[in-house]
Amino acid sequence: MAIRVFSLLIALLLFASPIVQVARCQSDEDVAATEVIEGSNLGIVGDDTQVFGDGTLGPAPGIDTVCVFPKNAARLVPAGEETELLVGLHNEGESTLEVVAIRASLHLPFDHHMFVQNLTLQEFYNASVPVSAQATFPYVFAVSKYLQPGSFDLVGTIVYEIDQQPYQSIFYNGTVEVVEAGGFLSIESVFLVTLGVALIGFLGLWAYGQIQQFSKKTKRSPKVEVGTGTTDANMDEWLEGTAYAQSLSSKSKKKK
Repeated sequence: MAIRVFSLLIALLLFASPIVQVARCQSDEDVAATEVIEGSNLGIVGDDTQVFGDGTLGPAPGIDTVCVFPKNAARLVPAGEETELLVGLHNEGESTLEVVAIRASLHLPFDHHMFVQNLTLQEFYNASVPVSAQATFPYVFAVSKYLQPGSFDLVGTIVYEIDQQPYQSIFYNGTVEVVEAGGFLSIESVFLVTLGVALIGFLGLWAYGQIQQFSKKTKRSPKVEVGTGTTDANMDEWLEGTAYAQSLSSKSKKKK
């Protein structure tokens, strides 16, 4: 039983370890300058639907792709909620291309063969990009709400046709950060914040105890300065009315 628990902990650590991947992406300003296809019909297909699933298609010559996560530079993906990205196409080929679909999948960062989730397949109808033109297509996806927060690799592909010949290009192959829905505070963040507050409280109590001990030591050994005149006045008050005081008084009168 102990071996199984240890193996599970090792697997979770590997599962949550972030590995940065290099991805081609474009700034928001660059994509804003491209044309957004609005007149095309768009359809969303479930996760189980597969098109061009053989994986043998390659990119067409002269076709460049870029992507942007609008207002989401950190590429945070809330589990169970929709996330939008924009796919840009630049057609520098010799013929008009027809966009067929956009699809994506989620993988573990240290091994792309370890598949996590097949994301939404989004189809397009009558979406064409002429020669020497640019166009931007939205893609909305959602990861499982049961997925543990952490770093994963997202692989996005756009499928298109040129002269009825199918092609596909990878527009994104990099890391995204899956976070808990409803906020960006993970269990680890809550634990660290709680630990920090506890340490601050402990240090405050320790400092308060040191101040109290210092105050007690100061009260036990007070510094008192006694002058000669004050001492004589105090002695006169103590000896007033006694025989010793009367003898001192008579001696002073005889001297006079």
